[in-house]
Amino acid sequence: MGMMDYVKKCFQNYANFSGRARRAEYWYFCLFNFIVSGVLSLLGTIAGDGSFIATALTSIASLYSLATLVPGLAVAWRRLHDIGKSGGYWFFILIPLAGPIILLVWLAKAGDAGDNAYGPDPKAEN
Repeated sequence: MGMMDYVKKCFQNYANFSGRARRAEYWYFCLFNFIVSGVLSLLGTIAGDGSFIATALTSIASLYSLATLVPGLAVAWRRLHDIGKSGGYWFFILIPLAGPIILLVWLAKAGDAGDNAYGPDPKAEN
């Protein structure tokens, strides 16, 4: 599967917090969102402050961020399921300094081989 296949899969599972997500699915979704947000920000900066185009691009960027909030949370939740952890561990991000680091390590960790309590191995599906 390619990057766009994984991004499409995330949007198809818009609010699905059950099951498991591969590392590639999570990180390609993050990369795609980073690129889209970066391009919108760059275009807004180039358009200049106060112009109609800059305001429109800022509005589009805000709407995009809002639209990807739930699928981003859902894929992170499923990613934690893939390493055998409850999705609730996502809230570690609220712990200053250490929380985001711990969460980053977990999200980068290889998933459990074979089935776990959260479902079948997503690598076996391909």
